[in-house]
Amino acid sequence: MHIRDLPYPDPGRPDVRSGPRFLFWLGRNQLGGQIKAALWGLVHMAALVSFPIAIGFGVQAVVDRSGSRLAMAGALMVGLTVLTALGDAMLHRAAVTNWITAAARVQQLLARKAVELGSALTRKVAAGEVVAVSTGDVEKIGWFVEALSRFTAAAITTVAVSVAMVLYQPALGLVVAVGVPALALAVLPLLPRAARRADEQREKAGRATELASDTVAGLRVLRGIGGEELFLGRYRHASQEVRIAAVRSARMWALIAAVQVALPGLLLIGVVWYGASLARDGRIEVGELVTVYSAVTFLLFPLRHFEEIAMAYSFSRPSARRAARVLALRRSSPDSEGAATVDGDERGKVQEATAPLGGDLYDPASGMLAPSGLLTAVVCGDPDAAGRLADRLGGHPTHDGPGDGDPDGAPSALLGGVALDEVPLTAARAAVLVQDKDPVLLSGALTELLDVPRSGEITAEKALEAAQCGDVLDALAQASAAEADGAGPMRTRITERGRSLSGGQRQRLALARSLVTDPEVLVLDEPTSAVDSHTEARIADGVRGLRAGRTTIVLTSSPLLLDRADRVVFVPDGEAAGVGTHRELLGTDPAYRAVVTRETEDEAAVRGAGPAGHGLKGIGRIEEQIEESA
Repeated sequence: MHIRDLPYPDPGRPDVRSGPRFLFWLGRNQLGGQIKAALWGLVHMAALVSFPIAIGFGVQAVVDRSGSRLAMAGALMVGLTVLTALGDAMLHRAAVTNWITAAARVQQLLARKAVELGSALTRKVAAGEVVAVSTGDVEKIGWFVEALSRFTAAAITTVAVSVAMVLYQPALGLVVAVGVPALALAVLPLLPRAARRADEQREKAGRATELASDTVAGLRVLRGIGGEELFLGRYRHASQEVRIAAVRSARMWALIAAVQVALPGLLLIGVVWYGASLARDGRIEVGELVTVYSAVTFLLFPLRHFEEIAMAYSFSRPSARRAARVLALRRSSPDSEGAATVDGDERGKVQEATAPLGGDLYDPASGMLAPSGLLTAVVCGDPDAAGRLADRLGGHPTHDGPGDGDPDGAPSALLGGVALDEVPLTAARAAVLVQDKDPVLLSGALTELLDVPRSGEITAEKALEAAQCGDVLDALAQASAAEADGAGPMRTRITERGRSLSGGQRQRLALARSLVTDPEVLVLDEPTSAVDSHTEARIADGVRGLRAGRTTIVLTSSPLLLDRADRVVFVPDGEAAGVGTHRELLGTDPAYRAVVTRETEDEAAVRGAGPAGHGLKGIGRIEEQIEESA
């Protein structure tokens, strides 16, 4: 795999059972690149550690006063220099390629998982954790993949030199053969503590990143209540904790580096002292002593890669564990993954063979039914329950257990009798589009915002008109005129997350983006919570007219939207308890009436009219609001 070939056509299905298994899976998928880098590493290090042979040969030639042998030693050094430079350059190129391609593979896997889970991802994993995994953790995983080939070459070279020293000069060679493994293993007792400190630093950094992200996202509100200094102080405290943890981690790694410097120095001193005594006794020649000394000196270079691989693995193992935990998340339960788990070409074949989905949308967990072609409003009373229902309707059932208020293993919604979590993700997304209550607008021009997969039957102008975005276009036109670029409202740039717009304007632009896609089923979760009642009434009429003949589900408790729905389903406590029109449910269901009118039991008792009188007064007030807005 070359960098120019990125991204991967299919990054594969990773082994996410544990962090080490995930690292092994990455290495196995880069076997060719690892072998190539290791071979170039062998060329580089073998040439490097062969210099002692040329040096010893040259020293002995000087002692013997042999000019021809001295010239041969010089020529050998030139050849080794060329091989060292060539091997080093090609090793670096191959190792960095392995790093980049491994990081790209992990990034693609994380991006695919984010697309697969959608909004359910941030409910299963904190947003700061996702950011930390996709940035710092990916870099550490890539570092281990890059260092692996250099370590392989260093290990082979070290073993080969140690064996050669034993054969070349047994007395000194045995000292080297015993000392080198001791040097390589000396830092192992320190690694667990160093890894714990590095992990602690990473966790604190993740929390600081999450705090910074939340603070920036709520900056406008913080300024409104004068809370900037409070949150700035919290971030200062979090960043100081990260700094302290980083210093503690750095001290541990500095100790490991010091050990890696001190112990080889002691070995070198021992070799020189013992070799000098052997030379003095005439048991070895001066050239042999210089050769062994030079070999030990050059051997310290590949030994540094033992420290590097230890550091890389200590950092990458927890990073791989966190990445594996994110990649192990599923949009459905393990027992019902079905076609969603196939990969590569098989997934494409399944998607081509799957017939277009359509028909009534039914949620078995709550009993909510949305007939095909109608505008159905759903009243839950609990915003969190409405969000979970929207996820199930979009084919993203939650399986986090009863602790979060959702039944464990809740079944997926059925579209035309077909479970959405048992069909390929692309088919489910094409059939059902869910707009969250807090949709995100990416930076870019309005034309780019509305440039989404669509049926082509609804133009951007019609979608913007139905979503009542006239004032948004006027604001963008003024911004375009102020910038004197003449781009027009559709070409004016919208800032990241639409921060230059009001909450209602952002909400309406997101609604227009959802409408222009023209899906078979559109699920809107509180689409008008940030607009005034008059605009809300016009939006309700616009959506109803534009979506005529299409299935539309609106999760809301707004009387203006409920009155314009063909069908209203009341879902208190997670179960459908009433079905009818808005006015019918107002007159027959006191619980529904209490949710829609926002009246408490005490207020109803004060009226003293009982359920019927309460209902008549509540209905009268809501009807007046509806007629006024209409």
